[in-house]
Amino acid sequence: MIKVLIIDDSALVRQTLTEILDSDPDIEVIGTAADPFLAAEKMRQLSPDVITLDVEMPRMDGITFLRKLMSQHPLPVIICSSLVGQGSDTHIKALEYGAVDIIAKPLKGTKAFMHEARTRIIDAVKAAAMAKVSRLHPAPAKAGPKLSADAMLAPVAKRSMDRTTEKIVVIGASTGGTEAIRVLLQQMPADCPAIAIVQHMPEGFTRSFAERLNQLCRIRVKEAESGDSLLRGHALIAPGNRHMLIKRSGARYYADIKDGPLISRHRPSVNVLFRSAAQYVGSNAVGVILTGMGDDGADGMLEMKEFGALTIGQDQATSVVYGMPKEAFRKGGVVSQLPLQQIGPAILQACN
Repeated sequence: MIKVLIIDDSALVRQTLTEILDSDPDIEVIGTAADPFLAAEKMRQLSPDVITLDVEMPRMDGITFLRKLMSQHPLPVIICSSLVGQGSDTHIKALEYGAVDIIAKPLKGTKAFMHEARTRIIDAVKAAAMAKVSRLHPAPAKAGPKLSADAMLAPVAKRSMDRTTEKIVVIGASTGGTEAIRVLLQQMPADCPAIAIVQHMPEGFTRSFAERLNQLCRIRVKEAESGDSLLRGHALIAPGNRHMLIKRSGARYYADIKDGPLISRHRPSVNVLFRSAAQYVGSNAVGVILTGMGDDGADGMLEMKEFGALTIGQDQATSVVYGMPKEAFRKGGVVSQLPLQQIGPAILQACN
């Protein structure tokens, strides 16, 4: 049984989450608390496996509590936060401080909304229970200032940022992926191959996630919009709740953003991105599947391999949840399994 402690100042949210989680035979809610001070006492008594944590609470906010918890007694934490102000720096900081996932909740209609999201909530708790968490590490350093177009005086350097690239890198991730993506993108030089990313995140959070990465990395990172060109030194992140495909027009690759069905319980789906890369990029693609629960991306990665692409999976030792990379490897789609720190250099070597 996965033992869960719910921390939220809303009695309705505590009740609703308890009903949802207790409905699964593998999960038991062992306690609830209205604020972090009450939660700290219950943690000592109950030893939970997973915590769900609100952000705005009396006496101590959830982010401060999360930071203290991950510095002193790391546990898998899921942020359960209001849709109001979603995607703010506060939520991105929660992921940086060690939260393994974020569940969005509304201010009104909470009970109906959360029951509709029952599968998502249960999956998040089960993934968190499998997660490998560690003590909070120091905040990543910001990258140096990016050169503006006007500052790029050398014609060759300017062309390298403006033209499309032959190689396209596609990356898929879920639980634990925000940190893994940061590590990988911070390894990329300013003229790296074009990158397209699907990270399972709620709608609205992907824009702030992209903006945060843009501050930390030497490359330019943005939330993708339909028609955005895939360029050297740029990374596009699929917007939450919408699929991203790669399309081609002549020598130009571009992002196509689509509303569409849930695929493997996810929208955006890694499989959708990978299959489009197999079709339109073929052997010029490099596919990377990172930490995450489930099997999203496994079929698409196999298709990429069959089209001649290089495919890389994150290894078990460095994955927060060794689910998606494991399934891709099991199905025969992964050419090479590597520790996270070695994936960036392997991409650059393959694209030289």
